[in-house]
Formats: sequence, C-alpha cells, structure tokens
Amino acid sequence: MSHYKVERLKINYKTLEEFQKFREYGLQELSMLEDLQANIIENDSNSPFYGIYLDGNLIARASLYRIDAKYDRYFDPPQDYYELWKLEVLPQYRHRGCGTALVEHAKSLGLPIKTNARCRSDEFWKKMGFIPVKYDPVRDRGENPYVWTPPGVSLKE
Repeated sequence: MSHYKVERLKINYKTLEEFQKFREYGLQELSMLEDLQANIIENDSNSPFYGIYLDGNLIARASLYRIDAKYDRYFDPPQDYYELWKLEVLPQYRHRGCGTALVEHAKSLGLPIKTNARCRSDEFWKKMGFIPVKYDPVRDRGENPYVWTPPGVSLKE
C-alpha cells in the first residue's frame, strides 16, 4: 500500500494554477477557470479531480467521472462506472507510486473503471489489473480502452 494520501481537489484558483504544470492541461481546466471567474463554481463543489500533494505542491492528479449505467457499453450487468482520465504525475515524481496510489483510490470506490492507455502506458494499466477490451470501432472511436472490474462484474460479450 502506498504512503501517499489521495484527496479530492477543490476547484479554486490555486488548484487551477497548479494544473498548468501538467502536460494534459487543456480545455477542461480552462472552462473551469472561466466558470470560476464568472463565480459559477464554489470552492467545495464536487470536483472530478483527485490529487496528491507533497510539501504543499500538487505532484500527481487524475480525474474520475461517474458515467450513468444507461451509457454503459462495457460491463455486465450494465451499471454506473468511472471513467478515469488525465492520470498524470509530474516527471520528477514518477516511478514512486503516485500513479498507483491514484488508481488504487479509484478502485476503492467500488465501481468498474474504464480508462484509455495513452502515451504508451499499456504496461502500467496491465500491472494495475486492467485488461484491454476488444476494440469496437463504433463504441471506442479511436480510443484504446482498458477496464478494471470489481468482483461480480464482467465484460459485456
């Protein structure tokens, strides 16, 4: 078990400023920044982001989106699941268990998880117990999906 503490990130200027250090910084964060500036978002609103801090600095993060069962095209029986995106550890903190801690936290929530292996991360996902799904061009639209299932859940045939 990792010694890192995973926490749900608040959506505030400090968090969004920290996000700029990550390579996967993009439209999602920019739209949150605009919402913040328009005062739509509360500091404690349910953020999809989870992260690990070291000495007050965000060193790793991931986003987890809960997908409603009616959109489930992966699991049997169909159910709510998490889509894990933007798992990223700052370069100087890689290979220290941060990514593992974030994935273990997502698994601890008890729902199946779908992710996409990006940037040649296939080996990491396999090591974490995820399996590649047989590619379906209509469903997967160019993605490279990997899934993890809790006990009692299987992949749709």
